[in-house]
Amino acid sequence: SYRDIASHIKEMYDMELSPAQLTAITDRIWPEIEEWRSRPLDRAYPFVWLDALFYKVKQDGQIKSMAAYLVLGMNIEGEKDLLGIYLSETESASFWLSVLSDLQARGVKDIIIASIDNLKGFKEAIEAVFPATDIQLCIVHQIRNALRYVPYQDSREVVRDMKAIYKANTLDHAETALASFETKWSKKYPAMVRSWKNNWEGLS
Repeated sequence: SYRDIASHIKEMYDMELSPAQLTAITDRIWPEIEEWRSRPLDRAYPFVWLDALFYKVKQDGQIKSMAAYLVLGMNIEGEKDLLGIYLSETESASFWLSVLSDLQARGVKDIIIASIDNLKGFKEAIEAVFPATDIQLCIVHQIRNALRYVPYQDSREVVRDMKAIYKANTLDHAETALASFETKWSKKYPAMVRSWKNNWEGLS
């Protein structure tokens, strides 16, 4: 709300701003935001990260959860660029499809590797727009998901053993570490080990 923004500015900068002043500022910067959101993009990106962040927003007098879809690209010079921010009430593969279609409309013809979480239908949405893209499942999401099955007393040891998998220098070493991980933990935490096995193609 304008009141929240004004309070924040007062606290941070000891500056008083009225709702009318905030509206005037918003009106001036909004065209620049729209120009940024629709700007042309590079033809190809070697690596793109796609993820949604959730936050609370006050709308029509109610507090509701919103999803901010973030697309971070790395160009051929190795520089990162936020390609877009898209807002929706939930995260879904169908909305990601519209995000990917927007990237294509803005000039992106190829994404070599896309890093994503394991949202159902996400991989298929990418393949529908960029069929040649390799999909890499995000290791951070995998670790978080696996740890949901592990009580606190074993979590440190499990995390240490997972590191041997995802920090391996070669695929052979990673698969050897995964086999050791399975041998050690499959009886105690079968769902955790299964999550690694089921997602291995995308993770590796």
